[in-house]
Amino acid sequence: MTDDPNPDSSGPCSQPSSGASTAGDAGLRSRLAYLLVLSRPRFWLYLAGPVLVGVAYAAESRADLVTPASIVLFAYFLLPANVFLYGINDIYDREIDAANPKKEEKEARYRGQRYVPLAVGVCAALPLLFAPLLEPVVWPWLVAFLLLGAGYSAPPVRFKTTPILDSVSNGLYVTPGAAAYAAVAGAQPPAIAVLGAWLWAMGMHTFSAIPDIEPDRETGIRTTATVLGERRTYAYCGACWLGSALAFAAVDGRLGAVMLVYPALVGAIVSSSVAVDRAYWWFPAINTVVGAVLTIGGLWRIVNG
Repeated sequence: MTDDPNPDSSGPCSQPSSGASTAGDAGLRSRLAYLLVLSRPRFWLYLAGPVLVGVAYAAESRADLVTPASIVLFAYFLLPANVFLYGINDIYDREIDAANPKKEEKEARYRGQRYVPLAVGVCAALPLLFAPLLEPVVWPWLVAFLLLGAGYSAPPVRFKTTPILDSVSNGLYVTPGAAAYAAVAGAQPPAIAVLGAWLWAMGMHTFSAIPDIEPDRETGIRTTATVLGERRTYAYCGACWLGSALAFAAVDGRLGAVMLVYPALVGAIVSSSVAVDRAYWWFPAINTVVGAVLTIGGLWRIVNG
């Protein structure tokens, strides 16, 4: 005879106790809270922000700004896309992250929870549900996001462990904006603007890898930053961001002027005593402000005809 695991039950047909229900609710809240932290809320606008910029510059009238396509793309890239992108990163970086102090202070450390791969898979499959709302011209950008997002962290390609390719593959952050532009305009965005945005993403990714140089070297991971070293990585980022500013200037001089803030920031950090670990956490706010300026510029164009 076995012991009854629930001492309050009166038989096999009894209802679950309120305690079990409460524990289940707490467990679900705990899992959702973990996925929220895993999704890096500080960086949500890195994917969702480009959607706003893309919509602002593709729209021809105020009616174009809020459409089913723009709403669903913004919603997807705000949260589910971040769960997919950072979840797959944490799954395949589990051993590396064991030595990374950021996982204790600012981010969540993946410990093998089985629900995390499931959540990643669901978020990767979500575009299949809203694809009918989008024109076919948008689909290649969604596919590019998913392929680059998975390929960056997952074998066999694992771009993040191949210098230069780790940087180039981070053009994936451009794909939400390009998808939004294509959804609203019904045509592809200007190639020179895509190039400028791609160079910006390359510089941003490589700059964010500077604080990880030592942990990555200790675990044998090769990245653009570990190969170049801190000083030359600053130069690489500055070159990418200067190229980005020039590309945007070819579209509109005012855009190029706004993007010059990034190479200027690199110069300021190098010439000051500010630690890169501290400066790294400034960039979500800086990127938000720059994105807002770009978006307002696009909206101003519509308001003033």
